[in-house]
Amino acid sequence: MPAQNSGPRRDTRGIVDAADLFAHVRFRRHEPAPELRPYLEHYWLIDWDLPQPYASHLVPHPSINLVFQRYDDGRPDFLELSGVGLALDTRKLAGRGRVCGIQFRPGGFRPFAPGFPVSEWTDRVIPADPVFPTADPTAVLSPDRDEDRVAALDAFLLGLDPRPDPQAELAMELVDRIRHDRTVRRVGALAREAGLSARSLQRLFAAQVGVGPKWVVLRYRIHEALEHAESDDAVDWARLAAELGYADQAHLVRDFTATLGVPPSVLRPGASRA
Repeated sequence: MPAQNSGPRRDTRGIVDAADLFAHVRFRRHEPAPELRPYLEHYWLIDWDLPQPYASHLVPHPSINLVFQRYDDGRPDFLELSGVGLALDTRKLAGRGRVCGIQFRPGGFRPFAPGFPVSEWTDRVIPADPVFPTADPTAVLSPDRDEDRVAALDAFLLGLDPRPDPQAELAMELVDRIRHDRTVRRVGALAREAGLSARSLQRLFAAQVGVGPKWVVLRYRIHEALEHAESDDAVDWARLAAELGYADQAHLVRDFTATLGVPPSVLRPGASRA
């Protein structure tokens, strides 16, 4: 079965104070079935049983997420669609519950819902019923074993019969280039390398990713800066700013603070978060 090949994965990019999150909840990531991997980053599963409320913080990826959710407050199980978030995402957890999320690759969602332009959902969280009316949240959330939840997620997505889409594939390829190649700093150069005009590149990203290519470049810069801020108490911010393509340290700190609401110094190892 697909779930047998999907071991847990640990990847903290974008999570603010990942160690604190992992101390409060059971957080796991799993690989989807091989047929789905061209479109998905991973599945993410969280279970919690909290004596006191807890708030988690995430700098969102340029990805669409589908989130199956169960809480102990009397609500029935439900499924939400989260568009690409533009700002820091804060989620408050209390009592007992669990969620099972699907994080699509940037550009990887449209093959599952080709009739819906993803830009309509940017910075929005909506009930997923209009897009996926046959989804059964309880079938995904009820199993206790991770492999059974993963199998249910695989079955749900495979039942949607995703079809290859050259435009989606191009968008995913370009986002991967941005994520892994620090030299990609200017949208015009990226467009030329892809054989597109700047306007065509903007349209491609709007239709397939939900945000523009410049925004994606900036978001991955912030992810890298966050990783440095939380893991190294002696970051050379001027040097890092230059490596990430910023004109100077002040511009990096400004973008970081605008995204997270606090400057990098607040998140350095050992710094007080009170």
